[in-house]
Amino acid sequence: MNAIDTPPEARVDALGGRTGYDEAFLGPVVPLPVPASPDVETVVLPYTHFTVVLRPDRRLAASTAVCIDGARLLEDVPRDDAWNFDPRVPESQQSGNDVYRNNSLDRGHLVRRLDPVWGASAEAHLANADTFHYTNAAPQADVFNQGKQLWQGLENHLLDHAAQFDRKLTVMTGPVLHDSDPPYRGIQVPLRFWKVAAFLQDGGLAATGYILDQSPDLTRDHERAMAGAKPGGPPPLGPFRTFQVPVTDIVELTGLDFGPLPAADLMPVTRAPAERWKKLESYEDMVLRT
Repeated sequence: MNAIDTPPEARVDALGGRTGYDEAFLGPVVPLPVPASPDVETVVLPYTHFTVVLRPDRRLAASTAVCIDGARLLEDVPRDDAWNFDPRVPESQQSGNDVYRNNSLDRGHLVRRLDPVWGASAEAHLANADTFHYTNAAPQADVFNQGKQLWQGLENHLLDHAAQFDRKLTVMTGPVLHDSDPPYRGIQVPLRFWKVAAFLQDGGLAATGYILDQSPDLTRDHERAMAGAKPGGPPPLGPFRTFQVPVTDIVELTGLDFGPLPAADLMPVTRAPAERWKKLESYEDMVLRT
């Protein structure tokens, strides 16, 4: 019997033992990022080594958080791309294949597939499969360029940096869910994504924040393309640009509570406004020291 044939109640039970993100993984407590406003409804969904905070009204995650043990990663776990709904919440509250079919949108992993894939073999394989739930995906343009390469390799670079300290990371990731995001097939497509990494450095908690921008490049030609877009078609998304930004700015953009991480940020917040968001052309541009 495969996952498609398995009764929903059996799949709910199968996910029932997941413990999710460990807030004390680094030693200092780093809470799961949740909306600061009590008026924002969310559903907390634990998986293997990570947790998704789902926004049912947007059918997307408000945030995700994953524990990464760089010394115990298993990189030979194969990718199968078998995406599934999470049976613990109604399918109508998730963005399934209807959003991604026959267009230029990718199912963008929020928790990167290999990040929770560590530990004993069975545990690692379970974590791999858990990342292929639609609750852990958000639509991203399928264009692949330097900015997107930087974004997808951030965890590797940060793990290399953390190797001299602890080689453990907690990484929070999610879309910036804005009311003005363009509608498409029953959802609104996020134009920006955020990531906050926490790790130990010099005996204390450290954090860095990043934004991936896939919003349109609003040149005159692009404005014409927006005006001429076919109804119901995917929005013409612009080139990927990755920035390192103050964690406080991510707090303001998302309305999420990041606990102690703004105070642990390695990015100077006194930079001039024009330099407050540091565009990354390479990993060497990252600020990893105060």
